[in-house]
Amino acid sequence: MRPEQNLILAIETSCDETSVAVVENGERMLSNIVASQIKSHMRFGGVVPEIASRHHVEQITQCIEEAMEEASVSYTDLSAVAVTYGPGLVGALLIGVNAAKALAYAHDLPLIAVNHMAGHIYANRLIQPLVFPLLALVVSGGHTELVYMEKDGDFKIIGETRDDAAGEAYDKIGRVLGLPYPGGKRIDEMAHQGKDSYHFPRAMLKEDNYDFSFSGLKSAFINLVHNTAQKNEEVDKNDLAASFQASVIEVLVKKTIRAAKELGVKQLVLAGGVAANQGLREELITTMKQELPDVELLIPPLSLCGDNAAMIGAAAYVEYNRQQFAGYDLNAQPGLTFDSFEEQIVNK
Repeated sequence: MRPEQNLILAIETSCDETSVAVVENGERMLSNIVASQIKSHMRFGGVVPEIASRHHVEQITQCIEEAMEEASVSYTDLSAVAVTYGPGLVGALLIGVNAAKALAYAHDLPLIAVNHMAGHIYANRLIQPLVFPLLALVVSGGHTELVYMEKDGDFKIIGETRDDAAGEAYDKIGRVLGLPYPGGKRIDEMAHQGKDSYHFPRAMLKEDNYDFSFSGLKSAFINLVHNTAQKNEEVDKNDLAASFQASVIEVLVKKTIRAAKELGVKQLVLAGGVAANQGLREELITTMKQELPDVELLIPPLSLCGDNAAMIGAAAYVEYNRQQFAGYDLNAQPGLTFDSFEEQIVNK
């Protein structure tokens, strides 16, 4: 290993993907192995925590071996071991945390604890450098947040969902439409074939804050479907999908653009699983060109939108440079937030 080369072995097991990666200097993937469990959970219409944990146990060792082999590195080449310790499913997180602690102990390497949501933001650094101050729109199955960053490792939530996350709403609507799990991708595809003919509400769009709410939209959608079914009326599922997505995207984009203008950021970063939504990507690109042409927009490739260990390695590099290492008493924190993450990092 060259003196200036930092290699971090990163592990991600927060939900239903077992992933291990080797990341160089926080910006280059040497490997990024992802073992998905979607087919195992599909028949249940969502992630079953116990099944997810069992799959992680079965796959973690093989993923570690594959990541090391693909990167062509040995443990003596590594600078540290990093792992997601929250938020996520507690049983799933524990598999990764314990694997990382064992590797760090066995090979006398520093252990780095990473917030899963920070990982989603830093996935963008694997594409190009982050420029501060920046604003990140983080949208996933469990989170919808606007995060302001003045510098590396500095996270301030300025707006968040008060109920359902955007991705969670997509999955629930997908079940109402009879779509297989996860429903988000299929709804996005259907939306491009329909039109916004049902005009669902745009919750909290004009309120003087940056928060979101999607439970009302979900209820309005479900009530419309049930009422039309009781009346034996026909509904166009593509139009339903387009109307639902139009509401979600308009609120997300308008509030994000307003925040970016008021905060005077240099970059706007899209992050999280819902960052793969084509409608959201297209609308952000179009609106940014019109309203904030001087602000750089970063959108990760589809391969880095979902849960993956490379993004954890990118975020861990920041903590490595700050010499913020975890002890062997590190535990899973399923309800971890950015505020508690900052507090725990400072106190380590």
